[in-house]
Amino acid sequence: MTRPLIGVTVSRRTGWRVYPLMALNIWLAGGRATKWHSAREVDIGTVDGVVIGGGDDIAPTLYGGEIRVGVRLDPARDAMEKAVLESAFDSNIPILGICRGSQMLNIVLGGTLHQDAYSVYASRKYTTILPRKTVTVEQGSLLARVADRDCVNVNALHSQAVKDLGRGLRIAARDEGGMVQAIERVRDPFALGVQWHPEHLFYRRAHRRLFRALVQAARARRGAQISDARADAAETAQTGAT
Repeated sequence: MTRPLIGVTVSRRTGWRVYPLMALNIWLAGGRATKWHSAREVDIGTVDGVVIGGGDDIAPTLYGGEIRVGVRLDPARDAMEKAVLESAFDSNIPILGICRGSQMLNIVLGGTLHQDAYSVYASRKYTTILPRKTVTVEQGSLLARVADRDCVNVNALHSQAVKDLGRGLRIAARDEGGMVQAIERVRDPFALGVQWHPEHLFYRRAHRRLFRALVQAARARRGAQISDARADAAETAQTGAT
């Protein structure tokens, strides 16, 4: 069986340097990647899984927040990723949200964000791709099963974070100050969002497992589709024979 194809959304400005890391992680996990951004046509029907990547802040108008001066927004990307996520839910396509992508996952399901999360929580602020922050993983969560860890050392490049949870989501990890660091769907299809950037941490097993879990879910979905197609073809053939 060929490698599952994973669509990866990136910023038009910074995607050129982020996407190769995404593609590497997906390849190491057994999949292959294709790049999506707001200036390119997106066909959700061609992929087996989706990664919603990090980058620009999300327009606060999507969740009832206030627009702030100096915040970098990309409304076209917001619209593209919102459509991708809605289509992925409708088609039972597995999803991994990274940083902004985790926040977008929450917003599309009706959640909200803290626009300045560090003014709300006593969490220590890091701005680094190195794994200097420790987050505690909720027992019994999908993330706990995937990462196989109670605590995970992560990097941090964000200022926003989940406030109110979207429909059908639960908190999967928090940092030492209580700030939400991961969310997940409580039922299939696979949908996991992490506030950190695991693509920079491919040298750590726990973070590689996030991509592996996505690819495994994508492969399982494809296998189920093939089985259904074969069953339909056999039923059609049998009906024709009679």
